[in-house]
Amino acid sequence: MSSTPTPHRWLRWPEDRATPRLGFGADYNPEQWPREVWAEDVRLMRAAGVNIVSVAIFSWARLQPTADTWDFAWLDEIMDLLHANGIAVDLATATASPPPWLTTAHPEILPVTANGETLWPGARQHWRPTSPVFREHALRLVRTMAERYADHPALTAWHVSNELGCHNVYDFSDDAADAFRDWLRERYSTLDELNHAWGTAFWSQRYSAWDQILPPRLAASHPNPTQQLDFKRFSSDALKSYLRAERDVLRELTPDVPVTTNFMVMGETKGMDYVDWADEIDFVSNDHYVLPGVQAHDELSFSANLTGHIAGGLPWFLMEHSTSAVNWQPINVAKKPGDLVRDSLTHVAHGADAVCFFQWRQSRAGAEKYHSGMVPHAGEDSEVHRTVRELGATLGALAEIAGSEQVPARAAILFDWESWWTSELDSHPNNSLRYRQEALDWYSAFLAAGVRADVVPARSDFSGYDVVVAPVLHVVPGALAERLQAFVEAGGHLVTTYFSGIVDQNDHIHLGGYPGAFSDLLGIRVEEFAPLLEGETVLLDDGNEGSLWSEPITVTDASVEVLAWYKTGEQGGRPAITRRPVGSGSATYVSTRLGTGLEPLVRSLLDDAHLPGDLPATVRGKVELAVRGTAEHEFWFLINRTAEQVDVDGVTGDVLVGRRSGGAPDATVVLAPRGVAVLRRPKA
Repeated sequence: MSSTPTPHRWLRWPEDRATPRLGFGADYNPEQWPREVWAEDVRLMRAAGVNIVSVAIFSWARLQPTADTWDFAWLDEIMDLLHANGIAVDLATATASPPPWLTTAHPEILPVTANGETLWPGARQHWRPTSPVFREHALRLVRTMAERYADHPALTAWHVSNELGCHNVYDFSDDAADAFRDWLRERYSTLDELNHAWGTAFWSQRYSAWDQILPPRLAASHPNPTQQLDFKRFSSDALKSYLRAERDVLRELTPDVPVTTNFMVMGETKGMDYVDWADEIDFVSNDHYVLPGVQAHDELSFSANLTGHIAGGLPWFLMEHSTSAVNWQPINVAKKPGDLVRDSLTHVAHGADAVCFFQWRQSRAGAEKYHSGMVPHAGEDSEVHRTVRELGATLGALAEIAGSEQVPARAAILFDWESWWTSELDSHPNNSLRYRQEALDWYSAFLAAGVRADVVPARSDFSGYDVVVAPVLHVVPGALAERLQAFVEAGGHLVTTYFSGIVDQNDHIHLGGYPGAFSDLLGIRVEEFAPLLEGETVLLDDGNEGSLWSEPITVTDASVEVLAWYKTGEQGGRPAITRRPVGSGSATYVSTRLGTGLEPLVRSLLDDAHLPGDLPATVRGKVELAVRGTAEHEFWFLINRTAEQVDVDGVTGDVLVGRRSGGAPDATVVLAPRGVAVLRRPKA
């Protein structure tokens, strides 16, 4: 269960706290460099406008060389040096990577895979989230650091561990098995309740004692699906419990210093339910790296948008992203001119009040030596570092937006971690389904249509939206179904898709035909799924092409309109997309994956909902609009999604970043290729 949500507390700037500012900086790893480099680092930081750095993230072995010795002299020196140069410190607890002496003395802290293999030291995050031995040693370090630096004037925030769960979210050890049983006892109270929830009458799995239950280790066939789902829930909760343990020590010793940890809302990182975690920290932080592909910038915007709504629309911290290439993709491509600034400002547009990178100085050695930094191997005289300075100046010019919140859009895309987990389990009609990709495709379609859409957790209050899209909303407990029904009956327009409404919170099928929980609302019934083979497609009569999925839809309500029919394939002549009017609202169903073909449908749905775009039709699809606001002003971010110059007419406001073609207040806003303009406008 989540604790009571903590109030939002932002960075405790060391000096002149009333002056608005955006954070700018990086992970800083001075322990990798000789002392003579440190003075050069702070000189370059000051010149670039850096005002905050994260320190000591992977420093446990340096801070505690042996079980009984400590070395804080170097960190004391760095903290003092940074403070003397006006640079605040987001101080990490250094627990992300246990030192060799600890794993040698206590190999029982090492994670174990589902196959029973031990994950040995040599990389990072080689610890079990449920290990009492690891927790004892880690919290000793946290307590020691908090006592030492509680009153240091550079300390602006605590950074718990680092990217919790990036490599160790799923541990199948005996420690995990014991903790999993405890978690299940709390969730179900009795074995009868657990046996019902897990459907253990199937395959003779009924449990008669708690100690018979194991994590879903390597099995002869497919493990119980609800066991798998509960293990995913438990694994997220186990890391959350560890996060709380560090946080509680820090709050005990430094109650005035805000606590955060860096999430990873990006790509297929799905093991941690960040919506659930957000209540445990004082402000949300996120790491994001651009993923290759045609939707690269759309995915960045999607992730930033979702992060902002996980944060409740309040300011959040971009803890890590890259100045240029990363090191961990199959091919690591450098960023193009304009990308560094555009990527950073897109995060700011969606609520980030601090923009930081991994890392400050590009490493000479180690696994990430080819990962770009604010100071690359080429040094100060480099295009990357010059662009870093440009970004620092830009963020300085945007200082007044600090503290502003996201202005809600009129459309929303629901995102649900449990549907993500469950829809991609094994033994399903089509194991090629990718939940997040479907949600991203809808987001890209809204961007192409020139209409803002928020990406919001499914547990959010969505009653204020005109249009809500719930793609592959697979897990639908009764309360969520009732909320969506009420939304439509109140005049809202709901859109959902294939494999939605199928199961309850226990992964039990809603009986009576698909789409289960939504059948009556949508006015349709499906008796059997008709997934498509890899490479197989179907044509719709509106010219669209579907892939992955199809369904033999039967319309059960006379008011249902068929928006598109299957033209080819086994479902030829049957409805493919339907819409049921409900008062002034509607419920629409899309039974196949349309991918890049969603844009015409989105435009039609927006027309039905009387939801026009905010920008001229001439730039629709070329420019993304994101809006932040205060009680007096709105800040419009115009983000060029293309590699060509785009001219935006008819947009008024004071230009904070960017330029107009002339001096008139409504002169054309000129967006350079991959460029961004920021306008201050009176509150609408």
